[in-house]
Amino acid sequence: MELKKTYQFEAAHHLPNVAPEHKCRRLHGHSFRIELVVSGPVDPHYGWVIDYAEISRVFKPIWEKLDHHYLNEIPGLENPTSENIAVWLWQRTKPLLSQLSEITVAETCTASCTYRAD
Repeated sequence: MELKKTYQFEAAHHLPNVAPEHKCRRLHGHSFRIELVVSGPVDPHYGWVIDYAEISRVFKPIWEKLDHHYLNEIPGLENPTSENIAVWLWQRTKPLLSQLSEITVAETCTASCTYRAD
């Protein structure tokens, strides 16, 4: 069974490793959408894989590090591509949420990436 929980945060960034004339080299912002997917068996007593509130409890402190921040200033996100954000989130969430199976980061309504470690 898979559960999906979606979060949103607002943040500014620029991509320092692209060509100087690339539009993403300039400072800009996004309304990022994060989707966490947890997988596992349904607990027969509770009737769920995990309480959605538990996912939020684990993710809130991580989300707070990103929301309304300049991503380039966050250690590990000096080059904050969607791919690097997904890995950064995975590294901080997976140790606290063992059932995490994938993370999707969308920086626009038409552009996203999905990370699965296994």
